[in-house]
Amino acid sequence: MSLLSVIVPCYNEEESVSLFYEELIKNEPFFQEKEMEVEILYVDDGSRDRTVEEIKKLRERDKRVRMVSFSRNFGKEAAMYAGLEHSKGDLAVLMDVDLQDPPALLPEMISWLDQGYDSVATRRVSRKGEPPVRSFFARMFYRLMKKISKTEIMDGARDYRLMTRQMVDAILSMQEYNRFTKGIFGWVGFRTKWLEYENVERARGETKWNFWKLFLYSLDGITAFSTVPLMLASVVGVLFCFLAFLMILFIIVRKMIFGDPVSGWPSLVCIMLFLSGVQFFCTGILGQYLSKTYMEVKKRPIYLVKEEL
Repeated sequence: MSLLSVIVPCYNEEESVSLFYEELIKNEPFFQEKEMEVEILYVDDGSRDRTVEEIKKLRERDKRVRMVSFSRNFGKEAAMYAGLEHSKGDLAVLMDVDLQDPPALLPEMISWLDQGYDSVATRRVSRKGEPPVRSFFARMFYRLMKKISKTEIMDGARDYRLMTRQMVDAILSMQEYNRFTKGIFGWVGFRTKWLEYENVERARGETKWNFWKLFLYSLDGITAFSTVPLMLASVVGVLFCFLAFLMILFIIVRKMIFGDPVSGWPSLVCIMLFLSGVQFFCTGILGQYLSKTYMEVKKRPIYLVKEEL
C-alpha cells in the first residue's frame, strides 16, 4: 500500500486542529478505495496556545496523527521544510490547518498524479474576503516576479501542493536558510498540474500574515530568485553619472557664453537630497543580498525540535 503524508503547519491554531482532522478524514472512503494509508503530520511552529495539547488529543484517538513541535517560532517556511523532512510517504501534500486549502480537493489531486504528473498545485482564481490593498500588491508582486525572474511563480499560487517522493527529495536537497518555497517549487521543475479554485475564508482564528510580514516575505522571494535589483542599482548609478557629466558641460558652456554665475542653492540642495536618496536605495539593495549571504554562511539550522510524536 502507498502512503500519503499530509503535512500541516500550525501556529496558534488550537481552534482549527480538530476541524481540519474531521474534514480530512471525510476522504477516508477514497483512501480505502485507492488502498492508500495516510499519516497526518502536524508541525507546531512554537505555538503559545493549546495547539500541542489539541494535537495530542487527536493522537490518542488516531495513531496516524504525528507531531513535530519546534522550540520556538521559526516561521511557516521552516515548518514546511520540517514537515517534508519528517514525512515518510510515497506522496506528500502541504496544507494549511485553517481549511483555506480544501481537503475535498485531494481525490482529484491524487487522480492527476495517476496520469503521470509529478505534482499537483493549486491557485486561487479570486481573492474574495481579502483586503483590496493587499490583493493589489500581491498581484503586482507576481507580475514583477514574472519579469525579473526565470523561475515560474504562478499568480495566486497556494502552498497547497501534492508531490511525489522524488520531488520532495529534490526540495529537501535545497537546504538554504532563507527559504521562499513558492520559488523553490518552480525552480526544481517537474511536471505540474495546476488546479484552480475560489478563495475559501478561514474556518477559525485570525491570519498570522499582516501587510508588513507579506512585504518582507516578498523581498525574500525577489532576492532569492532574481539578481535584477543588483543590476538595476548598477544601471541607476551609471545613469546618474552620465546626467552629472551633462550638467557639468551645461554649466561650463553657460558660463562661457552668458557669463551667468552659478546660483540657485535651494534647487542644489533638493538635487543633493534626491541623489542621496538614490544612493541609499541602491545601498539598501546591496544590503538585502549581503544580509541573506550573511545568514547562509553561518549555517544555522532551519529549525530546532522540542518534542516529537
